[in-house]
Amino acid sequence: MKRVLVTGSSRGIGRATLLEFARRGNAVAVHYAGNQAAAAETAARARELGAAQVEVFGADLADPAAAAGLIGAAREALGGLDVLVNNAGITRDGLLIRMKDADWDAVLATNLSAVFRLTREAIKVMMKARWGRVINVSSIAGLMGNAGQANYAAAKAGLVGFTKSVAKEYAARGVTVNAVAPGFIESDMTAALPEKVRDEYLAAIPAGRFGKPEEVAALIAFLASDEAAYINGQTIVVDGGLYPH
Repeated sequence: MKRVLVTGSSRGIGRATLLEFARRGNAVAVHYAGNQAAAAETAARARELGAAQVEVFGADLADPAAAAGLIGAAREALGGLDVLVNNAGITRDGLLIRMKDADWDAVLATNLSAVFRLTREAIKVMMKARWGRVINVSSIAGLMGNAGQANYAAAKAGLVGFTKSVAKEYAARGVTVNAVAPGFIESDMTAALPEKVRDEYLAAIPAGRFGKPEEVAALIAFLASDEAAYINGQTIVVDGGLYPH
């Protein structure tokens, strides 16, 4: 049994990831920023699936104190922390010339700076245990860019460099740090796209479909396993062949 914190786990990829860990009998901590009801639903489902323990925490990760405090709270409630999945993220899309400083700062604060603070606190726990897994949820946008998402792409690209650096620092302590870069995944956001836009995206994906959150979750769970101990500092793309590299 592992003790797992998944940020942004009230919906989407985060929810699917937390439920995958629950299905495997782990102790899990649900994190949400604003939707407490959705977090409660995720927690209830995790218990149904057989999680050894389920805790729920609300925190605005853009707040430096809240980001650091979340690790302490999860560790205390679960009796330790073996796996951190940095999944929480926001978007504030817009063309560069129209992008406000506040839009840039908000996305970088939640999608990159919070990951730095969360990981810094989690690594302290994992170093002492001489075992740990950190999985950062980047994005295909961080590798190939995306018009109208300079802030989001920059933050997700930053996660790739952060992952590689921290992986080198703590591998000798039994801690691995990896990233996953999802492409277009079925979500509320993709469901709301106009049909024409959806068709254009689908035409660019060799698999001919959007991915499922569960497909990303399965990869994250593997990277957190003992079997993945020799995978470190990697960014694994899950995009149906959209951006082979």
